[in-house]
Amino acid sequence: MDSSTFFSMKLSLQVAAVATIFVIIVGVTVAYLLARKRFFGKEALDVLFTLPLVLPPTVTGYYLIIAFGRNGFIGRHIYELTGWSIMFTWYAAVLASFVVALPLMIKTARAAIEAVDRNLINASYTLGHSEFETATKVVLPLAKRGIVAGAVLSFARALGEFGATLMLAGNIPGKTDTMPLAIYSLAGSGDWAQASGMVILLTLMAGLFLYMANRYSRRVF
Repeated sequence: MDSSTFFSMKLSLQVAAVATIFVIIVGVTVAYLLARKRFFGKEALDVLFTLPLVLPPTVTGYYLIIAFGRNGFIGRHIYELTGWSIMFTWYAAVLASFVVALPLMIKTARAAIEAVDRNLINASYTLGHSEFETATKVVLPLAKRGIVAGAVLSFARALGEFGATLMLAGNIPGKTDTMPLAIYSLAGSGDWAQASGMVILLTLMAGLFLYMANRYSRRVF
């Protein structure tokens, strides 16, 4: 493993880990609201969060550029206040991975939360527990299988993110070239031997994390 391969592997794990942390926080919150609350536009909100799952990653990346680019409707204000732009940084790779992985977390966590027996939830309310206490002590523990599954799928999706990352973070060697981007560059330059090695390595990494998660799930549940 040369230094460039090691850097890409380290960056991919770093990006996927940070993105997954935010995916769990935001995804579980949104999934709980969609599963337990009734409000106007709920299904429209669900569609909005699900779109990155079905849109081409380059389209998702284009939307992120419009929003967070230096002249974007969000990125412009950040640049004016700080003089810093998220574009072409590893933070951009985290943002792209977060957006494309979030729907997996929301879908699996929502299904798990909706499957929790309502009689148990009502019993918690009857015992005087608040909604927050019921959510943290009853709903989420009973839905943890789906939440763990969603987190694992989100991590694997973030680890393999390519299109949106390329659009937002670019493919800068030694800076933003995650493993999928490095594989793309190696294949484009005709270095099939090293590209094949990285493909095998990425496949083994993804398979290992899924195997570990399955073992953990069986042991806990």
